[in-house]
Amino acid sequence: MLTILGFAMIATFLVLIMLKKMSPIAALVLIPALFCVAVGQGAKLGDYVIDGVGNLAPTAAMLMFAIVYFGVMIDVGLFDPIVRGILRFCKADPMRIVVGTAVLAAIVSLDGDGSTTFMITVSAMYPLYKRLKMSLVVMTGVAATANGVMNTLPWGGPTARAATALKLDAGDIFVPMIPALGIGLAAVLLLAVVLGRRERKRLGMLTLDEALATGTAAEPETVLVGAGGGSDRIRKNSGGAGAGTGVGGDAPENPAADDDEDEGFKGLDPDRATLRPKLYWFNAGLTIALLTAMIMELMPIPVLFLLGAALALTVNFPHMPDQRARIAAHADNVLNVSGMVFAAAVFTGVLSGTGMVEHMADWLVGAIPDGMGPHMAIVTGILSIPLTYFMSNDGFYFGVVPVLAEAGAAHGVSPLEIARASLVGQPLHMSSPLVPAVYVLVGMAKVEFGDHTRFTVKWAALTSLVVLCAGLLFGII
Repeated sequence: MLTILGFAMIATFLVLIMLKKMSPIAALVLIPALFCVAVGQGAKLGDYVIDGVGNLAPTAAMLMFAIVYFGVMIDVGLFDPIVRGILRFCKADPMRIVVGTAVLAAIVSLDGDGSTTFMITVSAMYPLYKRLKMSLVVMTGVAATANGVMNTLPWGGPTARAATALKLDAGDIFVPMIPALGIGLAAVLLLAVVLGRRERKRLGMLTLDEALATGTAAEPETVLVGAGGGSDRIRKNSGGAGAGTGVGGDAPENPAADDDEDEGFKGLDPDRATLRPKLYWFNAGLTIALLTAMIMELMPIPVLFLLGAALALTVNFPHMPDQRARIAAHADNVLNVSGMVFAAAVFTGVLSGTGMVEHMADWLVGAIPDGMGPHMAIVTGILSIPLTYFMSNDGFYFGVVPVLAEAGAAHGVSPLEIARASLVGQPLHMSSPLVPAVYVLVGMAKVEFGDHTRFTVKWAALTSLVVLCAGLLFGII
C-alpha cells in the first residue's frame, strides 16, 4: 500500500504542477500532508516535517547566502568580462547563444555546486535571451542537463555517495567513466546546437550591434537578418506561449518576452552605481578562494558562503544604507528559493518518514527478474534514471544502490560497475523537484517549474541513456 501511495503522491505532484493547477510551494506542502493523513500517520506529520526541515536547513542557509554573495559579485561587475566574452562568441545568434549556455554551465559546474552554476549561468545569459525574445525554458533545460553530466565529478556529490555506500574509492569509480561522461557532454552540446538552430529558424539572427541597439520591449517590429540570408520580421511578443511555434513543437510557455519590462543588458551597463572596478581583483580572489575552500571542504559550504557574503558586502559596500540596498535587491530570489527548499522539506520528510521511499525501492528491486542478475549493471543504470528523479541522492545511493550491488555480486557483477552505472541518471536528477538548486535556476530565469519540467525531462532522460550506452560501448559498465 505504501508503495502505491508513494508513487501516487509523486505522480499527483508532477501532474498538478505541470498542468499549473497548483504552485510548486503549495503542491510541495499540501499534497504530502494529504497523503500522510491517507496512510494513517497524520498525527506524525509535524515530526516528519521537522525532520525534513532539519535535514534541508543547511542547504537552505547555503542557498540564501550564496544568492547574496553571487548577487553582490554580479552587482560589482565580477562577471562582466564573462558576459562580454560570451556576447562576442554568440554574436546575437540564437544557436551560438544556446551553445554558449551549455558551455558556460559545464565550465562553471567544475566547482561542484549546482546552485552556483545556475546563478552564474542565468546571470550571464538571461539578458541575451530576454533581448532576443528567445525561449527561457531552452536556457534552463540546457543548463540543467549540462550541469547534471558534470555533477558526477568526485566532489559533486553522487560519486562520493556511491563510493561511501559501497566502500570504494571515488577515483576508481569516476576516472573510467570519463569517456562515457565526455560522450554525454557532447550529446548536450549537440542538443544545444539542435535547439539553437530551431530558435534561429524561429527568430532569425541579429548582429551584436543591432541587439545592443534595440530599444525597450515596447518597440515596434524589428527587421532581422535571417539565418538563410533573407530577412525575417520579429514581432514584439505580448506574453503567453506566443513567440512563434516554440522549439521542435514543444511550444515553450516562457518565452523571454513574457515580462512587460525589458531588463536589457544589465550585466554590461558600464554606468551602474554598484560597479567596483578598483576592487575587481579583490572580488576575483575572494571568489576563487571561496570556491577552492568549498572544493577542499575546509569548512561546511553554508559557513563559507555566510562568511563570503558578509565579507563581500562589507568591503564593496562599507556604508550601511548601501548594504541594506544590496540585500533588498536580492531579497526576492532569497525568499523564493529558501521558501521552496523548506516546502520541499515537507515532501521529503513525509516521503521518508512514512516509509514510502523504502517500500518503493524494495518493490522496484524485487520486481527485477532473477534472469537479469548477470546484467545488474545495466539494470542499475536504467533504474538510476527514474529513481534519482523521484528520490534524493542520499535515498538512492545509501538505500537502493547497496541492495543492487548485493544482487549483482551474487551473479559476479563488480561493485565498481554498479557504482558507475548508478551515475547515469544524474542529467535527469538535476531537474528533479527534490533538488533545491533547480529552484534557483527557474527562479532566477523567471520560468515556471512545470514548464521547465515538461520541456527538460525528455532531453535529460535521453542524455542519461546516451551516457549508459557509451558506458556499455567502452566496457565501463
